[in-house]
Amino acid sequence: MRAANVRSISDLKTRSAALVREVCESGQPVVITQHGRAKAVLMDVREHDRLRETLAMLKLLAQSEASLAKGARTYTTGEVRASARAVLTRARRNG
Repeated sequence: MRAANVRSISDLKTRSAALVREVCESGQPVVITQHGRAKAVLMDVREHDRLRETLAMLKLLAQSEASLAKGARTYTTGEVRASARAVLTRARRNG
């Protein structure tokens, strides 16, 4: 991944359409600064969705590891896939 593209909030105010186009075309996020400090990130919605799906999967894995450590029952591949689909569907809906 490239180093983050950093822009000031003033740049965002004056060039918002161009920055949105740049983010969508490049797929790279832009860090928005205010008074020299990072305050927000502008990112392509597809990348945002992928990030949320990845976080949902990591949460599922962490929950699984915790359950195994407590001696919980194991699940078949089919059960895990069905559960993962449900989590991803909820994440997309709650977007």
